[in-house]
Amino acid sequence: MTSRLPAHLPFSTLIRDATKAQHTEAETSTFMSDMLGGRLGRAAYARYTEQLWFVYRALEEAAPRLVDDPVAGPFVRRELFRLPSLEQDLDHLHGSSAWRGTVAPLAATESYAARIAEVAREWPGGYVAHHYTRYLGDLSGGQVVRGRAEKNWGFAHKGDGVRFYVFEDIPNPAAFKRGYRELLDSVPADDEEKWRIVGECGRAFTLNTAVFEELAAPAPAGR
Repeated sequence: MTSRLPAHLPFSTLIRDATKAQHTEAETSTFMSDMLGGRLGRAAYARYTEQLWFVYRALEEAAPRLVDDPVAGPFVRRELFRLPSLEQDLDHLHGSSAWRGTVAPLAATESYAARIAEVAREWPGGYVAHHYTRYLGDLSGGQVVRGRAEKNWGFAHKGDGVRFYVFEDIPNPAAFKRGYRELLDSVPADDEEKWRIVGECGRAFTLNTAVFEELAAPAPAGR
């Protein structure tokens, strides 16, 4: 029998609290700590950005099919889409668009993107879980990444190289995040389904951490 959700706790708060430890583990991974601390070079940041491209391609290529879904549809917001900005950043980081024919996903990234594609096809609630862990993270902790990248590698403020973190169509991120959490709180799902979504949020953080662990391995020769 599925346990009932705590009556006093909004669904968005339950997700945040239930995944807090996994969220912290991802944020404090060796790779992220070393990259943001300036102990890794610009090439490491480029490798990280390449892997993000595969994850967001999976998220955003699936989005049009889910626009009319009662669970996932309200979360499909074009002002959140990151793929064009990621591609602009990668063009800048590589000096041309030739990266499109050379970059490849790490094994962990491939698993992550495959899971996103799977839930997008079969389980809209699972897609919401991955949507939440990525985009709300971009609007929050992602801004720390932007600031450190600008400082560490001399990118122009909110310019090429960090455009992924710049939400030009969201003038008030705090208000947007409040509205997003309200969408989570009103998602049309019973308690069993909500617990499944909570579990998938945890899985999303685990998949993300696995990418960081693989990125922490020595870079391929020639990079």
